[in-house]
Amino acid sequence: MVDYTYTGSAHTELAASYEDDEPRFRTHESPNFPERDTAITETRLLRKLLFPGCWNGSDLVGDEAALRAAFDDLGDLFCRGIQPYAPDCLSTPVDAVLDALPVIRQQLKQDVEAAYKGDPAATSYVEIIRSYPGLHAMLVHRVAHILYTESQQAYARELAEAAHTATGIDIHPGAEIGEYFFIDHGSGVVVGETATIGDWVRIYQEVTLGALHFEEEADDEHALKKGYKRHPDIGDNVVIGAGAKILGPITVGDHVSIEANAWVEDDVPDRTNVFIKHPEQQRKPVGDR
Repeated sequence: MVDYTYTGSAHTELAASYEDDEPRFRTHESPNFPERDTAITETRLLRKLLFPGCWNGSDLVGDEAALRAAFDDLGDLFCRGIQPYAPDCLSTPVDAVLDALPVIRQQLKQDVEAAYKGDPAATSYVEIIRSYPGLHAMLVHRVAHILYTESQQAYARELAEAAHTATGIDIHPGAEIGEYFFIDHGSGVVVGETATIGDWVRIYQEVTLGALHFEEEADDEHALKKGYKRHPDIGDNVVIGAGAKILGPITVGDHVSIEANAWVEDDVPDRTNVFIKHPEQQRKPVGDR
């Protein structure tokens, strides 16, 4: 039986971050929202810790003992998730995630801001936090990525797949994603393991940041090579339209706009618009022969 006890100080940093919240996050004025069951247990506790005012976690605000107990509970869940893959379940990767929660919270607040500024339909921060699948996917990804870098790839992938099931957004935990990231709508988005994404990037549904070709292992023609760069690097201030496919270990520069349904497999310089030439559209009234 796992019995994890957190010995760090990140819970005090998290408590301090609650005090700094703008009113738009509703941290200090928390209505009783209806419960939502699309998230797994780890995610339910994570979202309560990271956005307590929006996920009925007001008992954590101003109560350091309750916050510390929540850290222990979350650490216990992480240990239980890791243990089937690493029976000794060293506390190091779990500590790394919990220690990072204040930073992750700040990153997610920036993601909320990016969504609010990048979506004309967004009416409030609370709406984004509770309803936007892109934010749910990023909440899980920013945690799973740390587990991935701490050599807990299998459990990180479990968390990522749970988010994929809930949102339709498939982000490999190995992908490196910058600040102020926004996925609008989200269904069908795929971000590969070795992809990197800069700051202030906005992508839409059915975008793929994927591999173009695969290398085979030298001694086994049926086995694909692992651990090499296969996916694109996306710069800062980039917009990628719905259905676009950015493929291979290419570089997309800063201040780039890629039109919907574009297919890109070569480097894109800074300050470039990529678009496809649309065929002429023809229409005729119903009934014409």
